[in-house]
Amino acid sequence: MGYTEKLIDFIGKSTDCYHAVKTAKDRLDENGFTELFEGDKWDVQNGGKYYVIRNSSSIIAFEMPKKDFGAFMICASHTDSPSFKLKPDFEINAVCRENQDSIFTFFGGWNMRIAYVRVSTEEQNETKLVNIDRDLLVIPSLAIHMSRDINKGYEFNIRRDMCPIASEKNGRIEDIIAENVGVDKEEILGFDLSLYNRMRGTVLGADGEYFSAPRIDDLQCMYSTLEGFLNSESDDNVTVFAAFDNEEVGSGTKQGAKSSFLRDVLERICDNSETYKRAVAKSFMLSCDNAHAVHPNFADKSDGTNRVYMNGGIVIKYNANQRYTTDAVSEAVVKYVCKNAGVPYQMYANRSDIPGGSTLGNLSNEKVSLNTADIGLAQLAMHSSYETAGSRDTEYMVKMIKEFYKTEIVL
Repeated sequence: MGYTEKLIDFIGKSTDCYHAVKTAKDRLDENGFTELFEGDKWDVQNGGKYYVIRNSSSIIAFEMPKKDFGAFMICASHTDSPSFKLKPDFEINAVCRENQDSIFTFFGGWNMRIAYVRVSTEEQNETKLVNIDRDLLVIPSLAIHMSRDINKGYEFNIRRDMCPIASEKNGRIEDIIAENVGVDKEEILGFDLSLYNRMRGTVLGADGEYFSAPRIDDLQCMYSTLEGFLNSESDDNVTVFAAFDNEEVGSGTKQGAKSSFLRDVLERICDNSETYKRAVAKSFMLSCDNAHAVHPNFADKSDGTNRVYMNGGIVIKYNANQRYTTDAVSEAVVKYVCKNAGVPYQMYANRSDIPGGSTLGNLSNEKVSLNTADIGLAQLAMHSSYETAGSRDTEYMVKMIKEFYKTEIVL
């Protein structure tokens, strides 16, 4: 099975940020990693392999060298994708009532059907993952007969246009959740219920050049950095894999890239503050999040010279306002690693009059200031419910990340 097929499997299991972390945890367990808990005392040994989870939705794994280390080599991605969330008191019916208002928007995603829930029960105060893996919900559009001007353009109203239907009876969704958790409905004290597109990814194109799937942003980077991490080693540095939640809503949470999570883990690896600060000063991070490929129907939306293409290899992302952290030094490092790995690279910048969003690198640097470059892979239809990317690019990223972890960088 090639990397694209393995990625499609990874995406299918990673239906939301919580299941993405579980999928990564399972891979780490298979490879002999030991889970650490933030509330426990740590005993980190040379040659040891460990991981830490925060909020069940962010994860940091690291492998210690067999002798004293000099720096951290870090790859960061994110676990979340745009989606719909249900409000605490919701009702989902065959006919939407006038006062119905069930949906929270999570960065305006278009993911529909099926539910994930995180619940706590009073007796044991435990949290459980649940994946209701069947066609359960749908958000029907209005028939064109009743909206004849829709092809001239339409502005969706979240409250009116995004009401899902699932049952003719109120309370059936709660019943299904309780059945899957294995508790009485009254025992559920809270939940985090998301909708996702459960359509399986597929390889397409005349020669299989492309693939489409939900949640390619940013699970393609999460998968490829994890695989590169698991297949790498370093004699002199701590290799670190990090995947943060809440990137799509600004990362300003206890488990986001702006939180203390990365700093807390790195500090606890070191035996004192002096060791930590010296290590960070010599460290390097790749902030890995996908980039916009040139759209064949809207090529004018891309920069005239710094445009990127699917299957074109590693995208090095640049922004003069430092929304991306890449500078001349970190750009040179990425190009050097790509050349040694034998993979192509390309440069990305937004069209000057179309500002882009931010990502992980500059936000995580607020707590851990280190040399960083923003990279990714080119894709189409970012933040849609079914995205498209290049079939060769995942392998390029895995090879590049593997080479990165073993590279000795002296700045």
